[in-house]
Amino acid sequence: MIETLIEAETPLRFVINIVAMVALVFGLYYRRYRDKELVTAASLFNIFAFGVLSILSSVEFSLAAGFGLFAILALFTLRSEQISKVEISYFFGSVAIAVICAIPGTQIALALAVVILVLAGAFVFDHPAILASSDGVKITLDKIDQGALSDPVKMRADLSKRLGVDVMSYQITALDYINDMARLNVFFRKPRM
Repeated sequence: MIETLIEAETPLRFVINIVAMVALVFGLYYRRYRDKELVTAASLFNIFAFGVLSILSSVEFSLAAGFGLFAILALFTLRSEQISKVEISYFFGSVAIAVICAIPGTQIALALAVVILVLAGAFVFDHPAILASSDGVKITLDKIDQGALSDPVKMRADLSKRLGVDVMSYQITALDYINDMARLNVFFRKPRM
């Protein structure tokens, strides 16, 4: 009887999962950042996670083992390229939605309420109006200045001069000494108008 109820709930849980994932990944992330690669990765990972968790929950397989499996998969896929904190947050949100929706031990109303809270949190805390005075950009420098890389204050001043903004911080994501290039994430304060 319980297994029949769980099987009947799976399509509804999948619909809730898809609607929530589309709202998070396409409605919030893509509209704000226009990063197709992360949208594709987060969307597919959400669907894959939902499918695997749905199957694992119907067989004798511990929840801890399932989370361990996904931790390994997440580390494997995310280690191939460094992604920003915002990107990893949305990616994790997509996976969290799949986990919330796929676990049959929770009532659908509770799963729906938690998913709504996840979406509301992403909407509010990543809203452009909250941090309207700051922004970030990914840049590639075609010359590595050894002195600037070893001196963060000098590097921030150089980036501020080049970009014409007040650079608050930066993160070096890749150094290529063969081609004398550096890739950076630069976070800056927008000029006041």
